[in-house]
Amino acid sequence: MANIGLIIAGGVGARMHQAVPKQFMTVLDKPIIVYTMEKFQAHPSIDAIAVVCLEGWESILESYAKQYGITKLKYIAKAGAVGQESIKNGLMELKKHCADDDIVLIHDGNRPMLSRDIISDCIAVTKQKGNAIACIPCQEAMLETLNGETSNSAIPREHLRRTQTPHGFKLKDLISAHDEAAKKGITNSIASCTLMIELGKSINFSSGSEKNIKLTTQDDLDIFKALLKGEENAF
Repeated sequence: MANIGLIIAGGVGARMHQAVPKQFMTVLDKPIIVYTMEKFQAHPSIDAIAVVCLEGWESILESYAKQYGITKLKYIAKAGAVGQESIKNGLMELKKHCADDDIVLIHDGNRPMLSRDIISDCIAVTKQKGNAIACIPCQEAMLETLNGETSNSAIPREHLRRTQTPHGFKLKDLISAHDEAAKKGITNSIASCTLMIELGKSINFSSGSEKNIKLTTQDDLDIFKALLKGEENAF
């Protein structure tokens, strides 16, 4: 049974307001996608890396892998129009090369601060329970709003979890879910965890971290730079 990191790097990064897609932006002299791949490269339990890549950037991704020693990068698939399609494209590529029971960790390409412990726990929970979604508790008061401006309803935060990635599943379960979604007309679920829930399946939690941020806005980028500089100072 192999463990494969499936990194989704198909977004255009419109909210960053940059000409370069966010996952290929350089931060402290290194592209964001490289930071993400390095975490899977360095983990002893990860056997291979696959990347779903924005069309036209495949050769750049391959050159980065050579430059930074990402020897586990084995497969590259083309991104789809939406995230669900991109994930399915990656799974179809893995289906050509991997076993049904191989564990796939689906991870956001622009979430470069995942730790070894997060990867390890996702693998362990997936092996034990069949799937695993990295997540963290909600620390803030949570309010429900229908208009985006006002609220008259609070949701108990102990009933909520903030999901991150990776999302761990067996390859056969992911492919089966996407086939079922196609039959039911589900085409744009936000993430693998929401897709499974829409299909009536239960999911399990694995450990996340407040540091495991997704780089979506300029503020996120500033936090990422601060975390990297903090790591440099620690060494």
